[in-house]
Amino acid sequence: MLFDLIVVGGGHNGLVCAAYAARAGLSVAVIERYDEVGGAAFTEEFHPGFRNSAASYTVSLLEPRIIEDLDLRGHGLRIVPRPLENFVPALDGPGLELPGESTARYRAIAGLSRRDADAYGSFSARLNSVIGLVRPFFLEAPVQPWRSGREFWRALAVGARTLGYGPRAIAATIKLIRQSAGHWLDTFFETDLLKGALGFDSVVGHFASPYSRGSGYLLLHHALGELEGKPGAWGHAIGGMGSISNALALAAEKCGVQIRTGEAVSRITPADGGFVVETEKGTLTSRLVAGAVHPKRLFLDLLADADLPETFKSRIDNWQSESASFRINVALSELPEFRCLPGKRPGPHHGAGILFTPSLPYLDKAYRDAAETGLSVKPIVELVIPSVVDATLAPRGQHVASLFCQHFRYALPDGKTWDQTRGDAIDRILTIVDDYAPNFKSAVLGLNAYSPLDLERRFGLVGGDIFHGAMIPSQLYHARPAKRYARYRTPIPDLYLCAAGAHPGGGVSGAPGYNAAAAIIEDAASRATRRQ
Repeated sequence: MLFDLIVVGGGHNGLVCAAYAARAGLSVAVIERYDEVGGAAFTEEFHPGFRNSAASYTVSLLEPRIIEDLDLRGHGLRIVPRPLENFVPALDGPGLELPGESTARYRAIAGLSRRDADAYGSFSARLNSVIGLVRPFFLEAPVQPWRSGREFWRALAVGARTLGYGPRAIAATIKLIRQSAGHWLDTFFETDLLKGALGFDSVVGHFASPYSRGSGYLLLHHALGELEGKPGAWGHAIGGMGSISNALALAAEKCGVQIRTGEAVSRITPADGGFVVETEKGTLTSRLVAGAVHPKRLFLDLLADADLPETFKSRIDNWQSESASFRINVALSELPEFRCLPGKRPGPHHGAGILFTPSLPYLDKAYRDAAETGLSVKPIVELVIPSVVDATLAPRGQHVASLFCQHFRYALPDGKTWDQTRGDAIDRILTIVDDYAPNFKSAVLGLNAYSPLDLERRFGLVGGDIFHGAMIPSQLYHARPAKRYARYRTPIPDLYLCAAGAHPGGGVSGAPGYNAAAAIIEDAASRATRRQ
């Protein structure tokens, strides 16, 4: 069968792209190497009776438009908010609980610093002005005015829209993107726990210090989501992140998409009028192909014999792809009991994003240690316990927890390998949590860990990069993945990139898939018009 479009990779972006293309009337197939769709948004049973999100683990960036357009709620998706946004435990003192509601948040911060509580309003207003300006760019292709007259006029329209936000918002946006998150936060606040909590978003999936240039954008990127209309809120997908992918798969199939799992693609070959896609089960043909995989995987592995421009190939060869992230899922016999907030019964803090980020200097040292030795001596850890709000994940009275951790180099020094070092990294991570909650290690019934190398092996995240490439200024917007090729089209005609290596980058948003589908549909309509 000749398809109009084959999507290589059944992660959430690939499924989004496929569903929208099929809604527009194209015949579409998705080819996924594993037996289940989802990519990094996948739920697994990692210990008998215990299930959890394997890699991605929390929800905010998923586009509301995609949820509505594809009726994901009607296909079983249910997302519930965290009972508390964040909890920052302390070894000495009360710790810091950060509610989502503004008055309650003011009171919580004022318990540590009245000055910081007063400053938080100015901080939020400044950040929200930047979010308002940047957010519309997520669901549209980057502007490249040098490409065509049409693009020039579109650039003028985007410029006029941006100017409409006013000079203060524009100046704040430029400052945040150019400046480090750490320096920005230092201008507002004095409290270490608060700055450490806010600075965490600037190092998630980013092998850098919060004082590194470019970290300001990462802080902004993680603030661009919403949950049930509440800007910046985070929540849990009932059934784990795999429930997002499963709902997308059902929506895609309803649109007519053929999903083929357990079928790895080995080569994509441009041919007259389309492509030959070779898999371990046979050969497929298609007029168009969209790669829902890492740029290095698509261009350097699957298209090894294709005629790519040397400048483009060099760009992909040098694509920075390392997030220094480490993921652990643990099965727990009981909830952690924190020194600063005793009690094993479920409390709002157990359902929060629990951040072991006592200060910005702590985050900075974790980076510097890893840069020198490969592993943080005291890692950065976010602990999330989704079973507090989702009883489907663990046996009654027991729990599952996700630990997302920084910084752990993909390439270790002195000839060390991750197969040798994984246990040391796990112990360092669990020890951090145990320092704050002394019953944690003893409550662990079993675990599954993904080192940076494991993230590459299992999820195709080259270099272990959870974002398919560093989210730094030189790899964002019109430069993602390369100048002249940031609008989802690639140097090979009719080949598209629809994964996180394209704008707007990483996170479970679906935006790259949505935008790539728009480009595919636009090109298909243009070809149909020319044939008439």
